[in-house]
Amino acid sequence: MVTFVPPEAHGDERGALLSFIEAQRGALRRSVIGLDEEQAASRPSASELSLSGLLKHVAEVELSWLRMAQQRPNERKRDQETWADGFRLVGDETVQGILAFWDAVAKETEELIRSVPSLDDTFPLPDAPWYPKGARVSVRWLGMHLIQELGRHAGHADIIRESLDGKNSFELIDMERGQAQHA
Repeated sequence: MVTFVPPEAHGDERGALLSFIEAQRGALRRSVIGLDEEQAASRPSASELSLSGLLKHVAEVELSWLRMAQQRPNERKRDQETWADGFRLVGDETVQGILAFWDAVAKETEELIRSVPSLDDTFPLPDAPWYPKGARVSVRWLGMHLIQELGRHAGHADIIRESLDGKNSFELIDMERGQAQHA
């Protein structure tokens, strides 16, 4: 891990979950530092993934899990026809717009995790072939799943960014902090 996640206060499991989620979000957000829209949308490998597309995907996935936990409809739910649009910016979408959207989702996620009576509280998973029938997961599971999902895509973002201009995670942290780049 390239960033230090401060230890939570003794026994503060909610704070620990949120800190690790935010550390992974930070890695993804840093991946577009210093890039223009065209660079962020480029696909420097055989993969269909771009940095802006990854940002949109993780923001929408976090929203999807949040809405499941809240047991509310997902206003950005994708279907087979719109699935690919979840991995690329379309219309007038911009990196800054996606980051602002994700900030709002992140705020809601934090509010949920901090406000539930117990991290053991559960919510149902939707009927889908990839979930066990009638399955429920806890809010704790949700937090750990977000860490896993964001971490996986932060790794993708690292590879894409290095393929674009050679910048690695350490250099992006320096850029974020306004420090000189590593030699």
